[in-house]
Amino acid sequence: MAEALQNADDSATESQGSTADDIASQSGDPNFMTSLARGLAVIQAFSQQRRLMSISQISQKTGIPRAAVRRCLYTLAKLGFVAAEDGRNFALRPRILSLGHAYLASTPLAKAAQPVLRHVSNALNESSSIAILDGDEILYIARASTSRIMTIDLDIGSRLPASSTSMGRVLLSGLPAEELSAYLDRVKLVQYTPNTLITREKLAAELTKVKSQGYSVIDQELEIGLRSIAVPILSQSGKVVAAINVGVQAARVSVAEMETRFLPVLREAAEELSLLIA
Repeated sequence: MAEALQNADDSATESQGSTADDIASQSGDPNFMTSLARGLAVIQAFSQQRRLMSISQISQKTGIPRAAVRRCLYTLAKLGFVAAEDGRNFALRPRILSLGHAYLASTPLAKAAQPVLRHVSNALNESSSIAILDGDEILYIARASTSRIMTIDLDIGSRLPASSTSMGRVLLSGLPAEELSAYLDRVKLVQYTPNTLITREKLAAELTKVKSQGYSVIDQELEIGLRSIAVPILSQSGKVVAAINVGVQAARVSVAEMETRFLPVLREAAEELSLLIA
């Protein structure tokens, strides 16, 4: 998983290379605050795999000039959001959590999910998570872990590519046709393992299957030895707003067992959580 996440982070770096261009494209809007956009881009440059970053590294990842990155970091440091203990490499400080707290605290799903996830995790003796679609990635908003150790820990705020994750495919399958087509046209598919789907046609066919059957199984596509199964969490209007999954070590649990024993538990949990969403 560590290598897979690093590859995912590198892929995200490529897509974030257009960050400066995206900001520049708004230059004609008199209400657009370029300095704020740059500050947010600097914050988003940090990841689980790159917790320490220099000004040069952030500049390279975002495409924002070094001088502007330096000013952003200076301001963020003065406000207590970042720090550089060695004077060169910056890291996010705990205060950064306050930026996301308001969202999590105001989201019924994120607030109510934890006891449901613990029930799923205890019933199956496996880790369970909930994620939403954020751009071309999934964003973990709740998680219940068991003592089983994978090569890297995932937690709230972690991101993974939607294309190669069970929750991601569930969320993508729920997109309107035009949005899904636009996603398939722009996404850069990365081959994390020999099992990874890396063509637009194969991914599109799999998403059609996922939508039809109402769940997704990923069999060692993100990491050899890792399987996961996910189902959608629907709003009262039937819109896919989130996904819940269970991840297992492939050597212990077969795909057949996931579909027969795990799937009913996940669907029951998803139905319970759906009641909380307008």
